[in-house]
Amino acid sequence: MFVLDRRGHPLDPCHPARARRLLAAGRAVVVRHTPFVIRLKDRSAADCVVNGVAIGIDPGSKHTGLAVFTGHDGSRAGRYAIQLDHRGAAIRDKLASRAAYRRGRRSRNLRHRAPRFLNRTKPPGWLAPSLRHRVETTMSWVARLTRWAPVTAVHVERVSFDTHALSAGRPLEGVKYQQGTLAGYEVREYLLAKWERTCAYCGASGVPLNLDHIHPLSRGGSDRISNLTLACIGCNQTKNATPVQEFLKDKPALLARILKQAKAPLRDAAAVNATRWALWRALEATGLSVHTASGGRTKWNRSRTGAAKSHTLDALHVGPLGDVTAWPSAVLVVKATGRGAYARTRPDRYGFPRLRLPRTKQVRGFATGDLVRATVPAGKKAGVHTGRVAVRSTGSFNITTRHGTVQGIGHRHVHLLQRADGYGYTTHPETRHRAAFPPPPEGGGLHAGGIR
Repeated sequence: MFVLDRRGHPLDPCHPARARRLLAAGRAVVVRHTPFVIRLKDRSAADCVVNGVAIGIDPGSKHTGLAVFTGHDGSRAGRYAIQLDHRGAAIRDKLASRAAYRRGRRSRNLRHRAPRFLNRTKPPGWLAPSLRHRVETTMSWVARLTRWAPVTAVHVERVSFDTHALSAGRPLEGVKYQQGTLAGYEVREYLLAKWERTCAYCGASGVPLNLDHIHPLSRGGSDRISNLTLACIGCNQTKNATPVQEFLKDKPALLARILKQAKAPLRDAAAVNATRWALWRALEATGLSVHTASGGRTKWNRSRTGAAKSHTLDALHVGPLGDVTAWPSAVLVVKATGRGAYARTRPDRYGFPRLRLPRTKQVRGFATGDLVRATVPAGKKAGVHTGRVAVRSTGSFNITTRHGTVQGIGHRHVHLLQRADGYGYTTHPETRHRAAFPPPPEGGGLHAGGIR
């Protein structure tokens, strides 16, 4: 749990049991319900030894993992885990819908207005709104965590794979793939992105994939990136040391596509990692100590510690790492929901306003998005329901919990926990089993083991 001193300065996080004892003894008060933050009434930062914590960030397109951890000498202990669910897809759909409405109105027999987009320019570093949202939301939560915990450093994935480590001005072939601490993990991440995590020969996805040499080593092929692809276990065993021209002699179109894609570099690699670089620049501007790493190193760290694949565990394993001694048993899932809309009308199929919405957003003291707890004593909906509320002018509310939406709960049974802040909160258990991706054998060869 996050702890503040009596003046609101962050202290080291404490165990939930200790927080309960402090609250029961009257030595602390609750500042925030989710994430749970308490403030001490009889202690200041000057009276405490503050060791500090670090934040690990695993940026993603749909989800971003955040991990708060402590540690020394390369060892880490996870203290808090957050999975941040972005709404970039919803923003993209809204913008596309608005553009369609405008194009439709412009083309109909209405008052004509000439398009004005030809004189518009994009400033340097411009990101589409759906991409900018991911950066700003992540930075918002980093700022929150720095207010609740004594953050001293941030570890973030700046790229999915280290393209410099792939080339570095020299071909990576032969023994060079067998050496080094990462032992080909950057190559694996690069190929997963390049071949879209599917088998190059049959198109299978969601199955273990092997690294395959397009031109077999036994027939003069090399370990260059341009000679590597992904193949499912069946295709890899069937092809074996057969030349690719002979293996795909009945599929000339597929053969031509594979040979062309193998020679081409990863398309728009800079654009794919644009949000990661923008996030890194925003973190650098905060003045915190920022350390960067690649997704290949994160996967290699997880393979050594035996951790499963999840966004929060990836965040815990970002950067140079010796060992992970513990991680939280539960993950706080934070879903970006927005703060509502300014529009008080709804458009019809042509984009013209028709439906009038209420002018006030609060009903019986509640607003849509508030975190509430409803205790229903009897009936079909009897029980305790905690989640986001959707208000209705009738006073009969809907509450969205981790188990689904409960409809038609009277406002008399609803108790406010936290005002809406643009996010919905649920929890789920952290994955505990070992990773499905095994570590490479001794020597770290490229041709051994499957990848996902």
